[in-house]
Amino acid sequence: MSDNYYVTTSIPYVNGEPHLGHAMEFVLADVLARYARQQGKTVIYSTGTDEHGGKIAEKAAELGIEPKALADQMSERFSKLTHDLEISNDRFIRTTDKAHEDRAQLIWKALEKDIYKNSYVGWYCTGDEEFFTETVVKENNGICPDHNRPYEKIEEENYFFKLSKYNDQIKAAIESNEFLIVPATKRNEILSLLHEGLEDISISRPKDKIGWGIPVPGDKTQVMYVWFEAVMNYITVLGYPEHEDFKNFWPANMQVVGKGIIRFHAAIWPGILLGLGISIEKALYVHGYVTVDNKKMSKSLGNSVSPNEIIEKYGPDAFRYYFLRHIPSYGDGDFSWEAFEAAYNNELANELGNAVQRTVVMIQKYQNGLIGDVPAAEHDTAQYHAALEKCQFDRALDEVWEQVRGINQYIETEKPWAVAKTGDKDHLREVLAYQVSCLTEIADMLEPFLPSTASKIKAIFSEGIVRPGEGTLFPKSETPAVE
Repeated sequence: MSDNYYVTTSIPYVNGEPHLGHAMEFVLADVLARYARQQGKTVIYSTGTDEHGGKIAEKAAELGIEPKALADQMSERFSKLTHDLEISNDRFIRTTDKAHEDRAQLIWKALEKDIYKNSYVGWYCTGDEEFFTETVVKENNGICPDHNRPYEKIEEENYFFKLSKYNDQIKAAIESNEFLIVPATKRNEILSLLHEGLEDISISRPKDKIGWGIPVPGDKTQVMYVWFEAVMNYITVLGYPEHEDFKNFWPANMQVVGKGIIRFHAAIWPGILLGLGISIEKALYVHGYVTVDNKKMSKSLGNSVSPNEIIEKYGPDAFRYYFLRHIPSYGDGDFSWEAFEAAYNNELANELGNAVQRTVVMIQKYQNGLIGDVPAAEHDTAQYHAALEKCQFDRALDEVWEQVRGINQYIETEKPWAVAKTGDKDHLREVLAYQVSCLTEIADMLEPFLPSTASKIKAIFSEGIVRPGEGTLFPKSETPAVE
């Protein structure tokens, strides 16, 4: 079994500001990366930004700037968000990086046996950078519901990729779990698509229609279709085809994507990989969407919440906690300021923060800060590890919180303050050392989820003497949240 672990997120499109879904996806993949490192694996965690296509060109024209200037500006915001959330990514790829553009052209050439030119007639939405079937267009009365603009009827000559050729191989890989898709509902969704049969896909656009893209090798009149080229980032970032990282880290252990782009990652991308003669990624974890106050975020409703508003007020660990535990790992979830505040106060500050604080205060008061011998923690953590293996982040944190509640219950049952009054110093030392043991184990389990909190708890108890840090475990800025 390899000690290398490669995890990726999808790469956000830079036509809009980073939103809660992007932030959540960075965090989900970060837990997997940190968990793998904790197990001694060598990790590459890659994220980045998707920067070509008509939507970027359109937005840049609206702002009166060059597409690259817009891409630079927006990519920086996504990069900053990873920093603000304490995301431990090793790579941040931009599809405008010269290395990506050069390698994308190498990939195109390597796929030429499966590429042909044909005329294409279809319905297109620039907002999605995607073609839609006649059926979908009719169902929506000719108007894209997500972008409130009419689909455009497009007739043009494009290059096509023989995706249909790989339908059965992809299906077999999913059915055998050689290519694992979680949750099972998403696996079934893709299998039903494969059961109907994949069609060949258009993979280029005429340069005179969309100039902002990577040129098709050997044909100056065409640029690569943005979706086709963007998924290549998962191997271009590893230096496909010749670099050691590609040889040592592909296939990816886990790719993390939102449910809206499952077809690209569970059907089209595996088809490209098979066309290149390389392995399909090992696993795909598909997360749901986040609503705000049970409504879809939209400019017209004015209910958008920026990840930064939350991070600035509550800090990165509280953000991470809410989106990992209170948004279902296998479905859609909701954010509201009230629910967030309740989780922050009741679970983080009161349950975990108090257990740490009370333990510190009692060891200082009764033992001059000396901890003594700490017994090894003996809780059963099998369900925690099993949940993480299945990307059930919410369940894994439920397991941690069983222990957090357990330590609080232990303190109430044992009443160290009452033991102190009896003068039985040995028993008191045992009780307090056990509390430290439990809290250290909790910190270990929290490390992939709440890295700062975990390291603060360990720093307090790690040297045989309590060293309380500055301030509280979960500081909160007093500036009011934007309602």
